[in-house]
Amino acid sequence: MTTNEEAVMWVEKYRPRKLDEVVDLKDIVESLKSFMKNPKVMPHLMLAGIPGTGKTTIALCIARELFGENWKTFTLELNASDERGIDTVRDRVKDFSRYSRSAFGNVPFALIILDECDQMTGAAQTALRRIMETSSRTSRFILICNQSGKIIEPIQSRCAIFRFSKLDKKAMRDHLCWIAKKENVKLSPEAAESIIEYSEGDLRHAINALQAAAAYKDGVVDEKVASAVIGEASPMQVQILLRKALYGDFMEARKKMYELMGEYGFSGSEIVRQMQRELFKMSDLTPEKKADLSNIIGEYDYRLTQGANSDIQLSALLAQFAKVGKTEIKGESS
Repeated sequence: MTTNEEAVMWVEKYRPRKLDEVVDLKDIVESLKSFMKNPKVMPHLMLAGIPGTGKTTIALCIARELFGENWKTFTLELNASDERGIDTVRDRVKDFSRYSRSAFGNVPFALIILDECDQMTGAAQTALRRIMETSSRTSRFILICNQSGKIIEPIQSRCAIFRFSKLDKKAMRDHLCWIAKKENVKLSPEAAESIIEYSEGDLRHAINALQAAAAYKDGVVDEKVASAVIGEASPMQVQILLRKALYGDFMEARKKMYELMGEYGFSGSEIVRQMQRELFKMSDLTPEKKADLSNIIGEYDYRLTQGANSDIQLSALLAQFAKVGKTEIKGESS
């Protein structure tokens, strides 16, 4: 492996080049491959969903499968969050889309990929709608967004919409293990599980975390290394915090909270997120009790997002847990 290859981010190094290489997303891939059989009938496409699930990768795979090695010549790729004004749409997109590419084999159109198009202004989207309508003979658009609801209806109605959800955990685990094997990294099952839980269906996030963890300790990634890199406490530590609060030991729970914040440098929102996650793993709590406690967590998470002091709000959250726990224990003893 050359020095240049070693310097490449794993996200780019292992980015799929063909639709068949895409992780999970079998239904979407099969639908898109049917368009590849007869490109002339391919409609405009909209790829919508959470980050890190393969939207941009699939768009680039389509470009490669349509145009082969010359795909960059016949593809205009723009990030609409950077170039989201009406001038960009009118100038760059319109200029590129007006020229016919009918001389290129069986693909009588150029491809325009607009990433993060839900960040475009309303005026730019209106201009884009008209361009999509007038240039359909010479161009096809692939619009990529996180929230399709932010795209105006006239544009949505002109596209075949594919919605991307969180990737399957098993597929993510298999892919991480495959990358680890390729890079001679010893990845423990517990570490892989921690990284997958942390990434919440975002494969790009998971691969970046794996690469960071591999560099942390000479290619050995265990649960301790993974927790240190992703900045999360072990599930057991968070469950200890929850149990101390639920058994009415507010002061010890508060002390444990400060230990976690000091050791890992957590923000209040990160502590709350882990508490929510571990709460639902506690098998000794009834579904009703989990629902009540989750409602409390939601209230304090909202307060934190509104800029409230994290120390005060987290202490109040633990106090609520202690209050609920005392009531529950008292009710059982009576």
